[in-house]
Amino acid sequence: MAERSAKQLGLSKADLPNSIIEVIATLTKAGFEAYIVGGGVRDTLLGLNPKDFDAVTDARPHEVKDLFGKRCRIIGRRFQLAHVYSGRDMIEVATFRAPPTGNEHTTSDGMIVRDNVWGDIHQDFARRDFSINAMYYQPLKGVVYDFCNALDDIKNKTLRLLGHAPLRIEEDPVRLLRALRFKAKLGFEFDKELSEQFHDDNWALLDQVSPHRLYDESQKMFTGGYLVPLLPLLFEYGAIRHLIIYPPEQPTRLVNQVAINTDKRIALGKSINPAFFYAALLWDNYLHQLAKFKKKNMPFHDAQLQAASKVIDRQRIKTAIPRFAEQFIRDIWVLQPKLANPRVKQIPQLAEHPRFRAAFDFLLLREQCDDELNPLSESTNGMGEWWQTYQTLSEKQKQQAIDSFAGDSRRGASKSSRNRNRSRNRHDNQNSSAAKELAQSTASAKANNESTAYSPKPPKQIEASNPTQNKHYAAERAQLEKLSLGKLAGEQTSQKGQPSPLFTINADKMAKQVPQQSDIEKQQVKQTKAHQDAAEKAQSAKKNKPSNTAKPSAKGNTKASTDKVISSQLVVKKDVVLLPKAEPIPSQRRRRQPSQELSYSERLQAAKSEQNVAKNQKESQVITAKAKSASESKVDNNQSDTSALNQATSAPKQLVESKPEPIVTEPKQAKSRATSVAIADKIIPKSDRVPATRRRREPSSTVSVSEKNASKNNQS
Repeated sequence: MAERSAKQLGLSKADLPNSIIEVIATLTKAGFEAYIVGGGVRDTLLGLNPKDFDAVTDARPHEVKDLFGKRCRIIGRRFQLAHVYSGRDMIEVATFRAPPTGNEHTTSDGMIVRDNVWGDIHQDFARRDFSINAMYYQPLKGVVYDFCNALDDIKNKTLRLLGHAPLRIEEDPVRLLRALRFKAKLGFEFDKELSEQFHDDNWALLDQVSPHRLYDESQKMFTGGYLVPLLPLLFEYGAIRHLIIYPPEQPTRLVNQVAINTDKRIALGKSINPAFFYAALLWDNYLHQLAKFKKKNMPFHDAQLQAASKVIDRQRIKTAIPRFAEQFIRDIWVLQPKLANPRVKQIPQLAEHPRFRAAFDFLLLREQCDDELNPLSESTNGMGEWWQTYQTLSEKQKQQAIDSFAGDSRRGASKSSRNRNRSRNRHDNQNSSAAKELAQSTASAKANNESTAYSPKPPKQIEASNPTQNKHYAAERAQLEKLSLGKLAGEQTSQKGQPSPLFTINADKMAKQVPQQSDIEKQQVKQTKAHQDAAEKAQSAKKNKPSNTAKPSAKGNTKASTDKVISSQLVVKKDVVLLPKAEPIPSQRRRRQPSQELSYSERLQAAKSEQNVAKNQKESQVITAKAKSASESKVDNNQSDTSALNQATSAPKQLVESKPEPIVTEPKQAKSRATSVAIADKIIPKSDRVPATRRRREPSSTVSVSEKNASKNNQS
């Protein structure tokens, strides 16, 4: 074991965050060993900025939990760890491991399935994968422990597996991916024994690894900031086949561009989503599936959803992408045609979509990589620049941009302008010459239009080759003359066999010919007066008959005179068209006469009153009979009983005598009948009718409940 001074190696406690110092100090004070191990020590020695620091101790996970309390959380089954939260940082605390023993911790292929065998620091060193990750740093003591000459490997930039390389790969095939990741990140080279382990048999072992663990490892590869050097290694060593379904033979231009942009964002400290890189890796698979569904005449949107779901379901077998990441990828794909050819009404909604920014970045990358050259891909229509400008505008300017976009799309100019970046120089000369020719043609067209704009167009001459057509026009003309339309305006002497156009009527002459409505009404008043005068004269002539001989002549003269007067009054000029005013006939709604003198409610009330009178008479008779029998049977009773009996007998008699008096139905019936008759004969107007009031319900019997109970007690 080589113990080196941290100060000599350039390590200082002041360079470490307070969170890792606090965890190491707490474990040390509790009597446990505690060290910083792994990538934190390695990157610090290389002058890099470690993302996090991991701790290792001889305390068991439950002991770490007891020590830190609520700040600690134990995770994992295969490899149990303790996460300790110190401020905003999370420190991963592991317990010293020993090599696995027995078949219960390994599979038949030698893969470790359970790694919860506790040991000491020497056993833990032998269990680690690469030598550069097996250095232990105690910051409180200022000591670094190197058990395998890891410092020499760092100086030589060599990646070396601890122990027998084939056996270590069988224990954990993910170490192949980690080796590629460290090679891309650190620029180290594999030693001879490790370089021989990248063959198909070892890659096939990755199929036994959990898809969740492979996704975690892929996240580390895609978000480490070294995706550009790592991507060709994944294709060169064959690892991509076990991470992506149906991968291409080499990375596409789109995938390379996404890798470049991802590393730039990480270098600038911007956030990234590893699902974005998955969307680029699986883009060709999605286009292939989309083409299949489109051949089945499926609606485009449904084909998009089906293709995306099929690709993501198959990818889930390789790496277990979380649900939110799957939806992220699906939205990026579905939004591509909507951004490339948006509807005018959907532009504000697309800009507010939660996945708009990611889909827009994907669209820009497709334009940069000439993704339109892919036969399965659809054109972006050069909309990346338009959307980029649209995001920088104010609300008013955005509306103006949408209006101008709508006008361009109606004129069809958007399709030609969207690809304006292509072959612009080639068409400059053609456009200039075409513009000159267009200017000359428009100038000549304007001159012709100015000379003929205000000249009246001559009516089309109708060919007289068809004699039946000429007869038809002549008949129509005769009908128009019969309808008193007068002479047709613009009538000219037509050539032989060529009738002049029919429906060219002069409006001024027609306005003079057609009288106003007031003149027509005056004419009608005169006609009615003439009719009345003629009728009066005829009646006076009949009364003053001189003799029988003069009878026929007088009758003939009077008839002739009346005919002359009527004819003279009814004569209207031939060139005048009478337009009588249509007088609407008011529709009078007749009120239905009542079929009977009494209404239905009045008849019911009369019937009920008659029944109540009959019932009251019967009940009074029954009560009097019972009272008489009771008085005869109880003559010898006490005076109190006789007085009570007298009260019982006197009360019914009073009721019998007084009850029929208020129930007088005849005057009410007579009154209701009289009012109904008066209403039917329209003697009483509607406004004088008395509104119906709510009548109180008549009692069903003349005896109250208390009186009935008293009579029953007397009988008993």
